[in-house]
Amino acid sequence: MRKFGFLDLLRRVHGDEEGAVSLETVLIIGAIALPILIFLWRVAWPNIRMYFDQRVETLMDDGSGATP
Repeated sequence: MRKFGFLDLLRRVHGDEEGAVSLETVLIIGAIALPILIFLWRVAWPNIRMYFDQRVETLMDDGSGATP
């Protein structure tokens, strides 16, 4: 049985490209998703929040005269 040294191990690990495709896919998805999330956080979220705040106020105003 042959003993592998640290340099041999590094050569084998460096030469192994088995997970490269999945890593590239994750990086591409991240590059697409990050700008979308930033847009939603900076631009769309205040509008969404304002919409739901208005709806909650409407529900609270309409329910004030209701009897149980």
